[in-house]
Amino acid sequence: MAAVSAVSARHRIRVALVVGAVLAASLAAFAGPAQAVSPNVVISQVYGGGGNSGAPFTHDYIELFNRGTAAASVSGWSLQYASATGTGNLGANTGQLTELPSVSLAPGQYLLVEEASTAAVGSPLPAPDVVDPSPISMSATGGKVALVSSVTPLGCNGGSTPCPPPRPHPATARRR
Repeated sequence: MAAVSAVSARHRIRVALVVGAVLAASLAAFAGPAQAVSPNVVISQVYGGGGNSGAPFTHDYIELFNRGTAAASVSGWSLQYASATGTGNLGANTGQLTELPSVSLAPGQYLLVEEASTAAVGSPLPAPDVVDPSPISMSATGGKVALVSSVTPLGCNGGSTPCPPPRPHPATARRR
């Protein structure tokens, strides 16, 4: 029964994030070109506003997914956050950067990262794979989240502080 309820909870999370996906798609029109840190590990879901009045969940969260056909390590990687308005830099402080643990994701595996909560409003998340000790408090209306292949803050925001051109991931770089 616990497995069924965990699957059901993950399904509820996915359904609730349809709104987040629409918001992200609308923000994408204002974003510059993005290049993946990895050809396989991607951010599959982002939820901000955990614990806010009327929130469906008690915590903000970020979910990663390995869409590849081989295991992929996230060791030494981070998740970095900045506001949607273009002010403040990605990963500017510990409350805007989550270091990922030394784990490998199997093909088709998800990694649920629990972030901040403003109150005990909403349903608890399914058991997270990672609980950030200095959690990111994400906006309920918009923001930027980057999956970065290091724990060094990006120090840019794509707005008032432009980000440098991305470097290709070694797995996708062409050799001559």
